[in-house]
Amino acid sequence: MPAHNFLSRLVGSFATPAAENPTVAMIEAAFVHHGIDARYINCEVAPADLADAVRGAKAMGWLGFNCSIPHKVAVIAHLDELGQSAATIGAVNCVVRRGARLVGENTDGKGFVESLRTLVDPAGKKLTLFGAGGAARAIAVESALAGASAITIVNRDPVRGGELVALINEKTSAVAYLAVWERTVTVDEDSDLIVNATSIGLYPDVEGRLDLDMASLRPNMIVADVIPNPPRTLLIREAEQRGCRTLDGLGMLVNQGVISIKHWTGIDVEPGVMRRKVEELFGV
Repeated sequence: MPAHNFLSRLVGSFATPAAENPTVAMIEAAFVHHGIDARYINCEVAPADLADAVRGAKAMGWLGFNCSIPHKVAVIAHLDELGQSAATIGAVNCVVRRGARLVGENTDGKGFVESLRTLVDPAGKKLTLFGAGGAARAIAVESALAGASAITIVNRDPVRGGELVALINEKTSAVAYLAVWERTVTVDEDSDLIVNATSIGLYPDVEGRLDLDMASLRPNMIVADVIPNPPRTLLIREAEQRGCRTLDGLGMLVNQGVISIKHWTGIDVEPGVMRRKVEELFGV
C-alpha cells in the first residue's frame, strides 16, 4: 500500500471583515494548478484577538499568512523581524515563517507597481494618492522607489498623512506633499496617476463615492483603485466615462498573491490562473 501524507501545509489570512476577500479562492486555484499540497484558511480576526491568532498560526506550523484591514500595522508588534520593504513602509501584509522566526514582508506596493507597469512606468510620474493606511504607505513607498517624481497624499487625518509624507521625503528621492482632505478634492492638472488606497467603494458599500471632483480628471490621466471587490468600482466606471485609462484592484491582488506564494513555498506560480479565477468570481 503506498504511503500517504495527510498533513497539508497551511497558510491563510487574518482580517476583519474577512468574508468579502477573494484571496482564498485565488490562492487555492494556484495551489491546485501547480499541485501544491497546501490550504489557505481565511480567518475573521478582531483586533483584540490578533496576538492569539499569530501565536496560533506559529503553534500550528503555518508557513505564513496574509494580514489585511485592520492588522497591517498592528501585526508588527507580534513578529520577530521585518523584511526591508516592510520596515521602510511600516506595514506588513505577508508574514513568512523562516525557521523559528516570523518575518513581516510587504507585497502590496510591489504588486501595485507591477500592475501599473502594464499601462505605464511610474518613473518620472506625479501621483495623487488618497489614504495613508497600510496599502497607501506601500503604494507610496514602492512607487517612489520605482522613480515617481512627486506624490501628493490626500488624507483626512493630517498627522497620519504627514507621517507618510515625511517617510517618502526621508527615505526616497520623490518629493511628497500633504493635502488635508477637508472638502471635495480637485486633482492638479499635472497629475499623471490618481490612486484610491482607501476602503471607499469596498463591498458591501459598493456605491461609496470618493470625494473627488470628477470634472478635474483629464483623459491623459490614469485612475487606479486598490479595491478588488467589486473590481469595477464607481470610481473606475466614472473615470472611464471621463476618458481616463483605469487600473482595477485585481492586478494588485493577483501580483501580491504571486509574491506571497513565492515567499511561503519558493514556487513561482502562474498569475493568469489566479486572475482568471477572480474574474470568474466577479463576472468580469
